Amino acid sequence: MDYPNDQAPGAPVRSGIPEHGRVPKYYAVKARIDRLVDELGEGTPIPTERDLSERYEVARETVRQALRELVLEGKLRRQGRGTVVAGPKLEQPLSLASYTEGVRRQGRTPGRTLVGLDRFPCPEVLAAETGLGRGEPVWHLERVLLADDERVGLESTYVAVDRVPRLDAEFDPDSSFYAYLARQGIRFGSADERIETVLATPREALLVGTPPALPMLLIHRVSRDTEGRPLERVRTLYRGDRFSFTVRLDG
Repeated sequence: MDYPNDQAPGAPVRSGIPEHGRVPKYYAVKARIDRLVDELGEGTPIPTERDLSERYEVARETVRQALRELVLEGKLRRQGRGTVVAGPKLEQPLSLASYTEGVRRQGRTPGRTLVGLDRFPCPEVLAAETGLGRGEPVWHLERVLLADDERVGLESTYVAVDRVPRLDAEFDPDSSFYAYLARQGIRFGSADERIETVLATPREALLVGTPPALPMLLIHRVSRDTEGRPLERVRTLYRGDRFSFTVRLDG
């Protein structure tokens, strides 16, 4: 059945129609391309801007704006000089489970690329957030997060050198940090987590391989062990077009 502006009643995309019913031209084209995307498989190239503008009888700039939004939403992705259908977003649970576990549960292969592992005295701001002593030696582990070799995020972990003194010698940067802690006999007890939407800095965008204008999901986490002692401070930047987060709420 055909619906006005290709928007079925109750469909999430219907929320974009103003009450007066006048839909921006680019948005109507976006809804049509969205339907086309649903019919195509992951990795399938979509028609060119010229073909789409002729098909929908609109200017190429109108098509371009519609495609930009679909790319930002993660339904399409750029590949070379063309645009292809993106796969489903990775669902990461909001829990004390590691990134590795979350990605593996979805049949993807997790990975990480080391950016740097540094040791420095704990600054005042970090000490205030974690309860560590100011000037206490701290490790900073920074890694690019991968899923099937696709760059999807950037993770910065701060942990007291006293907790893992041989981190630089024993830890494989491509492996799970939580699994490493477990092998050291360290167990997670609780964590405080905050999520916000941000734009990546030029450096972060370069490391993750995204345009600076792409919205990112930023998670701040402060973890403690089973005895309530501060364990880690993590700042993780996830691509907004490739990730969604889930949480289970029990009444």
